[in-house]
Amino acid sequence: MFGMGPLELTIILVIVVVLFGARRLPEIGAGFGKAIKNFKSGISGDDEIDVTPEKDKVDQGRGPGSGAAGS
Repeated sequence: MFGMGPLELTIILVIVVVLFGARRLPEIGAGFGKAIKNFKSGISGDDEIDVTPEKDKVDQGRGPGSGAAGS
């Protein structure tokens, strides 16, 4: 993997733990995982388009006096 052996990976892991602390590593890993997931979904082009009408747009045509109560 990138020409790095177990010793190099261990040294990098120790440096990361020293820099960020053991408590923040799960947060960093979760954030990194979400970033990769969002990147992959953006690249794949499988965007889900929400076609349901919003309530504000549906109710926009109705104003005061536009119903049977206004007549």
